[in-house]
Amino acid sequence: MRLVGPSGEQVGIVPLAKALELAQEYDLDLVEVAATARPPVCKLMDYGKFKYESAMKAREARKNQAHTVIKEMKLRPKIDPHDYDTKKGHVVRFLKQGDKVKITIMFRGREQSRPELGFRLLQRLANDVQDLGFVESSAKQDGRNMIMVLGPHKKKTEAMAEARAAADARKAERQGRNIGPNDADAADDVDADAADDVVVEAEDAAAEVEQPAEAAKDA
Repeated sequence: MRLVGPSGEQVGIVPLAKALELAQEYDLDLVEVAATARPPVCKLMDYGKFKYESAMKAREARKNQAHTVIKEMKLRPKIDPHDYDTKKGHVVRFLKQGDKVKITIMFRGREQSRPELGFRLLQRLANDVQDLGFVESSAKQDGRNMIMVLGPHKKKTEAMAEARAAADARKAERQGRNIGPNDADAADDVDADAADDVVVEAEDAAAEVEQPAEAAKDA
């Protein structure tokens, strides 16, 4: 086999017995890394440490992934002011999270003859949240509905980073102390998990609020 040392240095082609002897000498594992090569390639390494570091890298990569999400918010042309404020609050939260929002105005009966009502409502909403988002797709009629898409000024990765930072700050405040240099490493994993939970819980909570409310209004 072709043997690679623990620091990546080339040991050369050695018999299996010699490779096992070196692994025992260095107190490391002999791991086959290229079985199809001729001769096969093996490396001396701490396999447990390698698996742990690989898992941590994969976790960090997942944490920093920014999936494009389109939320939907439905309104009626003659929406009540209180309901409008509630719906707008959801849109604000979605935009702050870095998500796009599809706004749908639902027309019923004679309302279909007054499309200007929906257009004015969409323009009002766009103006109210212009600090957080922009009109990515202008209002257009789609059957009995009028649709507009808002895009966030803030990127998803930035929103996730801010959410994690806010979670870190709240955790430090609850503990009644600042995280010092000696504590930072120990707290990283816990704080990262807490931040991820905040992002996921915020999205789930928004979805749970939106869907029942729309179902009740449609009924």
